Formats: sequence, structure tokens, C-alpha cells
Amino acid sequence: MLYRIRTGVHWRDLPERYGPWKTVHERHRRWSADGMWEMLLRRIQAEADAAGEIDWDASIDSTSVRAHHQAAGARHAPPPAIKGGSAQAVRAARVWAELIDRLAEVVREVRRSADRAAGSLPRST
Repeated sequence: MLYRIRTGVHWRDLPERYGPWKTVHERHRRWSADGMWEMLLRRIQAEADAAGEIDWDASIDSTSVRAHHQAAGARHAPPPAIKGGSAQAVRAARVWAELIDRLAEVVREVRRSADRAAGSLPRST
């Protein structure tokens, strides 16, 4: 999913090493529905804010931002989440917490790698 978000490829064009594109798409849809991406974003923002890496000053003029003509047909509610029992919900919450921890670590590693690459001298061929 992170590869697709980073590159912007279509779901059907995901490299085979990530598995069937339909599986990845369905997982992304479920995670969007149950708020996992928002939890991950909040956690990463909190860590970056605590490290002083975020400048919260922004000026946005909405009069200069136009919506795409297809935006009128967008879905208004997220897809329904999968329901389960309370014991299953506790297990699922634990799995989500572990997954969020792992995804946050992946994001931190990518940022460290990008920082190292930015600090290295350019190579000529």
C-alpha cells in the first residue's frame, strides 16, 4: 500500500512481489474504513511534532483550489467495517496496535534513509 501511495500506480499495476492487487486493495479499503490510516498519521505527526520537525504555520486560500469535476460523484461515507465479537475486537485492537507500531517504524526508517541520501554527495556516472 505504501508503494502505491508513494508512486501513484494503479492498483492493477502493483508489482507481483506485493501479492494479488485485489488483496492489497481490499486491505487498504478496510483500513480506511476502520480509521487505521488516521491513527497512523496522528502517531507519526505526534512524533514529528515532539521532535520539532513540523512547522504548523500554513496559509491556504480555498478560493484558488478547484475541485475536479468528478468530485461531485464521490462516495460520502466510508465502506462498512467488518463486525466481530468483543473478544475478537480485543484481539483485533492488539493486532492493529502492533501494525501501527510496525508501519510507524517503516516510515521512520524511510525518513532516516532519505535523510542519509540527502546528506551524501551526488554520484556522477
